[in-house]
Amino acid sequence: MADSTTSRVSFTLDSSLDSVNKIEQTAEQCAQRAGFDEDTVPHIAMAVREAAVNAVLHGNSYDTNKHVVASFETTSDSLIIRISDQGPGLDPDKIPDPLAPENILRGSGRGIFLIKAFMDEVNFRQLHPGTELTLIKHRTPAQSGT
Repeated sequence: MADSTTSRVSFTLDSSLDSVNKIEQTAEQCAQRAGFDEDTVPHIAMAVREAAVNAVLHGNSYDTNKHVVASFETTSDSLIIRISDQGPGLDPDKIPDPLAPENILRGSGRGIFLIKAFMDEVNFRQLHPGTELTLIKHRTPAQSGT
């Protein structure tokens, strides 16, 4: 594992796919620096990409007057990523379960499902306007003797 110092980076971006790419790349770099293994890093990056796509596409509807804010914090315990949009808000209880038989062929709900599968904690917060999604992946101590 990397050292236990806390680091944080945050930026505000346009509602574009270029912004989604920057957020994903930053997540991947932060996960690598935090010492996550080669299997976990792409999972974190994919979860963050899904959250960023949701913010740009569903939250802000590609509106050039709205922005996405992304922050990345590494602590001794966790990697904490927050992504927020300026859209109408999201009620996580209304997201369809993609595994339910009636939703198998629907395209919606899969991103949140992946985010929850790859991260240890996922929290939604209404911002009025907008939604903030917090994704947390816990760090585990390095194994001794390896």
